[in-house]
Amino acid sequence: MTHLSALVIAFKTLALVFGGLITYFATKAYRRTGSPALRALAVGFGFVTLGAILAGAFDQFLMGPDDRTVALAVESLLTTVGFGVILYSLYAD
Repeated sequence: MTHLSALVIAFKTLALVFGGLITYFATKAYRRTGSPALRALAVGFGFVTLGAILAGAFDQFLMGPDDRTVALAVESLLTTVGFGVILYSLYAD
């Protein structure tokens, strides 16, 4: 494992922790208020967090060192979907 790989693992771990906490608190706020916008916010951050962790898992455990395109595509897809849902949550009533 190179120093760069260790750094990527550290950043992916932090993204999982921070994204998980944001998702948790948004879900908690949704349950308290019943606001559809907060539900969408929680779902959006959940997708972004899931994308980060799946891309990291694919990269570390399933992909060879020369084929990182699948991991990048999975992360990009889930990040795009997550940000779309977050954008929706900002305009939802």
